[in-house]
Amino acid sequence: MAIESSTFSPHRSGWEAFTLLRGNELVRRYPFLRDGTALRREAEWVGILRAGALPGGAVPADVYETVRTEIGLALEAQGPFDGVLLEIHGAMAVLGHTDAEADLARAVRAAVGPDCLVSASMDLHGNVSRDLAATVDLIACHRTAPHEDEDEARERAATDLLRRVDGAGRPRKAWVQVPVLLPGERTSTRQEPAKGLYEDVARVGALDGVLDASVWVGYAWADEPRCRAAVVVTGDDDAVIAREAERLARRYWDARAEFGLVAPAGSYEECLRAVLASDARPFVLSDTGDNPLAGGAGDVTWTLARLLAEPAFATPPADGGRTAIYAALPDAGAARTVAAAGVGATVEVGATVEVEAGARVDDGPHGPVVLRGVVEHVRADDPLAGIVCVVAVGGLRVVLTERRRAYHLESDFTAIGLDPRGTDVVVVKVGNLETELYEMAEDWMLLLTPGGVDQDPQRLRRTGLGGPVWPFDDDAAFGDGPDLTAELL
Repeated sequence: MAIESSTFSPHRSGWEAFTLLRGNELVRRYPFLRDGTALRREAEWVGILRAGALPGGAVPADVYETVRTEIGLALEAQGPFDGVLLEIHGAMAVLGHTDAEADLARAVRAAVGPDCLVSASMDLHGNVSRDLAATVDLIACHRTAPHEDEDEARERAATDLLRRVDGAGRPRKAWVQVPVLLPGERTSTRQEPAKGLYEDVARVGALDGVLDASVWVGYAWADEPRCRAAVVVTGDDDAVIAREAERLARRYWDARAEFGLVAPAGSYEECLRAVLASDARPFVLSDTGDNPLAGGAGDVTWTLARLLAEPAFATPPADGGRTAIYAALPDAGAARTVAAAGVGATVEVGATVEVEAGARVDDGPHGPVVLRGVVEHVRADDPLAGIVCVVAVGGLRVVLTERRRAYHLESDFTAIGLDPRGTDVVVVKVGNLETELYEMAEDWMLLLTPGGVDQDPQRLRRTGLGGPVWPFDDDAAFGDGPDLTAELL
């Protein structure tokens, strides 16, 4: 069960958020387990259940517990098994639970018994509590952010599982939590110190006596005791795995103040000045506070309200105005209303003709906005967003969707009639740009905005971390420094 959940967002990730896969459809989802691959031939693979969702708010308890029950019953009914590949994110928040992935791992362990090996594949933005690390036998995460090695990490977890099932047996794990909690936009492996750190992780993973090495940066937009960085080194040589886990943990702690934002950042006013003074096209702005790929509700209108009032975009480009794309604003009712108006129609209500949109879920930073413009494109069958409409308001194109989704591929825009490369500024609800958008942007800034995944961690009130965590607590809270002694599990 894989989802990243902000506990600071009012959004709830119910059944509508999840895609369920079972049986061979699930097995074939993974490139390394498709028909004819080496790993597929090495074992009989059984697809139990995968419930996966776009990041969002916390999961209602009944949704999680129903999935957990089905997984446990199916494992009991279709076993016995030699091994289980458990795909989790590590930052799933469930209402009424404080360590959902550990709870899920315990349910898996109860279903398969003590002799079955369990290998967990995780996102590096997940959290590794002692309970989770102790319950599974092998645990591994991605080594790139933005993620370019998701399938490679899952294949590593599957390969390690088969190797140990084949006779090497249950390995040892050296686990260390590091009391640092930073957002992904500060821990990108495109830049130092994360770049060098994760190169070191790969080197440790190749040492004699080591099976795997992983470092998690944790999930910055949840308020739970497990939320902090962690290191796990797995292998058969206790001295080596403990030494290397402690060394990686110390390296992370010592570098804590060196982690900087992955791009220049600023307020709305600062970013707008930079955009208007630049010849770069497209100039991409990340509307970071409401990033649905990090767990934001997606419908915060704080930035859009300012763009709609901005004189630079009020004049159509034919009359000399600047052009912008805003992607995207989810509002099911508004999207249906706009779609019904039809391409080329003026979106209006009554004599004035207008539609109110956004802030249906998260209205804390700003209420709904009024869109008054021309419908330029309608698509009714987007596999993620459902209905998608493009509304032109002066030189600004607003992407209005039925459901939440992120826009980070050029094809996401061209499929709805937009030309991002030919647009002055593209505002996207993401944080760290995914590879294709990153390469397309001639310039880029992080727009520091409010929302459930606010880049200013001090603006989000935290009471559940359960002890000092940097940067929420200053260095004085740690005395001579945290205890980074590895615990062998």
